[in-house]
Order: sequence, then C-alpha cells, then structure tokens
Amino acid sequence: MGEDGTPSPLPQLRLDELLDELQARIDAARGTRDRVHSLLEAVLSVGRELDLTQVLRRIVEAAALLVDARYAALGVIGPDGQSLSQFLTVGLSEEEIAAIGPYPTGKGILGELIRHPEPLRLAELSAHSSSYGFPANHPPMRSFVGVPLRVREQVFGNLYLTDKRGGAQFDTDDETVLATLAVAAGVAIDNARLYEESRRQQRWLHASAEITRSLLSGSPRGEVLELIAERAREITGAELADVSVPLPGTDRLTVELAVGGDTCVRRGLTVPAEGTLSGAAYSTATPATSADLDADPRFTAGPRRFAGLGPAVAVPLGVASGEVQGVLLLARPTGDPTFTAEEIGPLLGFADQAALALELAARRSDAEQLALLEDRDRIARDLHDLAIQRLFATGMTLQSAARFIDHPGAADRVVRAVGDLDETIKIIRSTIFGLRAREQDAAHSLRAQVALAVGEAQEALGFAPQLSMEGLLDTDVPAELAEQVMAVLRESLSNAARHARADRVEIVLRATGTDVVLTVTDNGVGLPPDGRRSGLRNLAERAEKMGGTFEALSPDGHGTRLMWQAPLTGA
Repeated sequence: MGEDGTPSPLPQLRLDELLDELQARIDAARGTRDRVHSLLEAVLSVGRELDLTQVLRRIVEAAALLVDARYAALGVIGPDGQSLSQFLTVGLSEEEIAAIGPYPTGKGILGELIRHPEPLRLAELSAHSSSYGFPANHPPMRSFVGVPLRVREQVFGNLYLTDKRGGAQFDTDDETVLATLAVAAGVAIDNARLYEESRRQQRWLHASAEITRSLLSGSPRGEVLELIAERAREITGAELADVSVPLPGTDRLTVELAVGGDTCVRRGLTVPAEGTLSGAAYSTATPATSADLDADPRFTAGPRRFAGLGPAVAVPLGVASGEVQGVLLLARPTGDPTFTAEEIGPLLGFADQAALALELAARRSDAEQLALLEDRDRIARDLHDLAIQRLFATGMTLQSAARFIDHPGAADRVVRAVGDLDETIKIIRSTIFGLRAREQDAAHSLRAQVALAVGEAQEALGFAPQLSMEGLLDTDVPAELAEQVMAVLRESLSNAARHARADRVEIVLRATGTDVVLTVTDNGVGLPPDGRRSGLRNLAERAEKMGGTFEALSPDGHGTRLMWQAPLTGA
C-alpha cells in the first residue's frame, strides 16, 4: 500500500514483466518447435528423392530455407579431394550466373572448408585470411556459414550459405540446424548413390546382352562398334563417344567411329598418340581422365574438337588380350560431374566387348581375304594355263604364217597383230601378279597397296569407294613414283572423308605407257572458294617434284575431281 493508503504499482509491474518473459519463452518455444518442424520436413523432403541430382538440389534449397539465407550453394568435392567437381546454387538467377562466369573450383573460403572439413561461421567474409575475393559481376556477400557433408565418414562436399535475411548474423542455432541437416543429407546421398549404382549396373547388363547378341549374329564390325559407343554414351550421360584405332606404321590414331555431337567433323580425324587423352589411354593401356577436356593443359595436341566439353574419360580396348586395339573416348558437357571410379569400372568390361568386336571382325576379314586369295589363285592359274598359252600359240602361228603372205600390207597387219598379242600377254601377266599379291608383298605391289588403301578408307567414308586400275602398274611404275601415288591417294581419300560430305567416291589409276594418272572424283559439296587449300598445295607440290601436273575442279559447283599426273620416267 502507498502512504496514502492506495495500492502500490510494483506488484503490477513485476506481474507484467513475468508475463512478458513468459510470452517471450512461449514465442521462443514456438519458434523452436516451428524450426524443428521445418527441419523434419526438410529431412523428409530430402529423403524422398532417389535421383542424386535432385537430392543435392533439395538439400541446398532446404538449407537456405532453414537458416533464412539469401544465397546458398552445395559444392561436390572431385576425385582429387582438392577441388570442386560440381556446384549447385540457390538465390542467383540464370542471368547472374552467366555474368559471373565459370563455377568456382575450390579456392578461398570454399577451399578452406575442403582443407578443414569442420563447421565455419563468419560475420564478415572478407575478414578471413583465406578470403579470395569475388569475380566480376558477383553480388556482394558478408555473413557466412558452412558445414561439410559426409557420406559413410567420407567428405562428399560442403554446404555454403551467405547473407542471412534482415541483416542478422548466423548464430549457433543456425549452425546446429545445418549440421543436423547435413547428417540426414549424407544418408539421403548414400541412398541415391546406391540406387543410381544399381540402375547403372542393370543398364550395363542389358547393354552387354544386346552387344553379345549382335556379336554372335555376325553383325558387321561398324554396326557393333556403333552400338557399343551409343550404349556407353547413353549410360554414362556423355555428350559424345569416339572410337579411335591406331594407324599402322605411325604413332597416330584415327577416329573410326563418332557418335553424338558434330560427327562429320570428328570422323576420320587423325590425332597424335602423344598429347591427347585418347593417346594417353592407348600408350599406357589404362583409363585416362580429364576434369575439363577443352582446357586441360596436358592434352593440347591434335585438332581442337572439344569446345564446350568438360569431364572426359578414355578407355583402352583389348587390354585383356595383351594388345591395345583402340580407344573409347567419352566426354560430358562443361559443368557436368567428372567420371568416377564406379563408372569407369563397368566401362572396362564394355571396352573388352568392343575389343572382341574388333578381333572378330579381323578374323572374319582374314577368312574372307583367304577365300578371296584362293579364288584369285584359281583365276590366275586359269589365265596362265589357258589364256596365255592359247594366245602364245596363236601368236607363233601368225608369226609363222606371215612368211607365206606375199602382200606387204597383209604381212604388216599380221606382224602388228602378233605385237598386240605380245602386249596382251604382258597385261595378263601383270594382272596375274596383281591377283597373287599378298598383303606382305604390298610394299612392292602398287595394285595391292592401292586396293588396301581404298579398303581402309571405307570405314572413314562410310561406304565403299569405286576403284578402277588400268595398265602395267606393277611393272612400269618406279618405286619412288609409286610412293608418291600412294601419298596422293591417301591424302585425297582423307580430304573426301573429312570435308566432302559425299556418298560416292570413284578412284581411277592408269598407267598409259608414258604417264601414271590418278583421278579421285566425289559427289560432295565441292571446293569452297575461300576454304583452306594446304592439302591441295601438298598434292600440287608432289606432282611438281615428279615433273607432273595437278588439277582440282568442282564441275558446276558440285562435287570435286582431283587429277594427278606424273611421267613414268620421273622428273
């Protein structure tokens, strides 16, 4: 009571304070309850997904919502354990992401969490000693909290959150909530990876069965290789798949099969074994990987054909047989995850199937070649035993009869006929030598070399070229000139495969008695008026060196005809 007998206001004040404190505690309890409820909802939301990419997206979105952060990101640590192989963001628009440029790789504060996988909370990002600054067009960020994501005690990646809304700082409760979410996220990521692995194995098994059926049914080599490359590209999510094989007698590889992307540009390309990803796999007989194929400083040799591509793997074909027969190259777009050991393992088994396809095709080709050679031997024997003997006997008969012909004109005609018969016998003998030329004699037989080169070009062209040979190519053409003819032929076929986009190529090689003439004609796009002419200059220089001529034409602007001529006597 007061001195005047009125009630004192102090108890009422204390009651108001107690009520305010009680209300604050109720609000705090309600806030804690709501936060726990949100955390449980986030855990359930993350756990419901089985697709790994969607799981990661749900995790980073839930983290931003739980701590009321303006920006959030999830970085997946790459196989090297020192950089980020994948980066997902929340809070940035597509325009802002494009303006900033490439995603971070793990420097600065992001790298601090990679090196020291413990929760990190900062009031000011720039104040930390590891602060690396921001790239141009990056929005300003101040407060920061980050926690690692562990899967089976292994650090999978990190959660990064910045700028709590309202200008407040991240507190201990925020850190605790994120750490709890990270535990649940680790379980969800593990489940998604296991599910993805089981689905991938199932797809590999189905693909292997499909390829086995194709092999046993006797499908052509090209079809089997294309099936293998296509299935490998689909299962691994690659943008493109190339199968390269070694060029005999060189240290280079040629792209025999290209699937996905710009196939016309890649198919038929030759690349060095040194300084290329495919070459590294071929030389070491082990898989070779790259996190960014287009910018990898280790692989700068050869034509640049990987713009916009990032993670890549090259797997050797035929390692189990002890001899590498080729390389399967797979590449993903820039920004996609790198190839993991779990993905490369099944690829090795797949590569063995590709090697088996190459081996079976080689054996089948050998069998067909043996049958062809046996048939040629029979034809050669028939030509020698029947045709040549009869022609020789006819020539001798005419030569003997010429002595009894009194008319000078008639006698000259008979003599000329005898000479024609001798020339015909020479041509038939040259044909017999060509028929009996084995692959091991290819270095000495121009006909055999030309036929072999044209056959090898079939894969790069995608169809069989038409070949015609006339004259005494194996007897009249000197070795040096034959070497130049082969170089010109290979260059012409390579140009047709890479640039012509043709579906018909005709090769005519003639020895006229004084000259050798090689003509290569296609029905492609023709010679571009402002295109590169270095290859054509090489052909012209070879002709000039041998005292001959070279001509390149595009009749009516369509198709190309290359005519290379040199005298048989040399320059």
